Amino acid sequence: MNKTILTIGRQFGSGGHIIGKKLAGALDISFYDKELIALAAKESGLCGEVFEKTDERTSRGLSHVFSVGIPYPGGFYTPYADIISNEGLFKIQSDVIRKLAETESCVIVGRCADYILRDHPGCISFFIHDKLANRIRRISERQQLTAEQAKELIAKTDKSRAAYYDYYTNKAWGMSCSYNFSIDASALGIDETVCFMKNFIERRSATVE
Repeated sequence: MNKTILTIGRQFGSGGHIIGKKLAGALDISFYDKELIALAAKESGLCGEVFEKTDERTSRGLSHVFSVGIPYPGGFYTPYADIISNEGLFKIQSDVIRKLAETESCVIVGRCADYILRDHPGCISFFIHDKLANRIRRISERQQLTAEQAKELIAKTDKSRAAYYDYYTNKAWGMSCSYNFSIDASALGIDETVCFMKNFIERRSATVE
């Protein structure tokens, strides 16, 4: 049975997460975003906090985890220092993504999944973006921030995601040429964007079959 793997890159606050989750529900397939962290931790035997702290961040994030360490009476210790590199964590997560793609149809959000699965015949990559005003409003409401605070968080998060993606893929995060489809969520709205993507996937699957 052919697997359909949909990867979604997204600007922070663009609605990419909810679009991916709704799309997975509409297609009755699995959805993975933060769930990948738990799977990577289980696969490796490492603490989930390590993956959480470095999630879609470059080496600076890992250095922070190791430099801070884990508190215990009398001081701190760093159980993973010198054991695994940032590239090692990326490989673990990449292996988890490849294994998922081999076993089931699913939607995967972020984490360079489009690049990791670039040779998978059933993989279709999307990038979701939106107008800054919409993103600011969405983040302000979700995290109870002022518009200025939301704007700063958006810029910081997008910069981090771009650095992570560019470093591991040698492609440009957010550029249309890096993905099969680049979609402006403001053109249709969240629900209509999901319908548009669902209809495309179903027509494509029928053609392939």
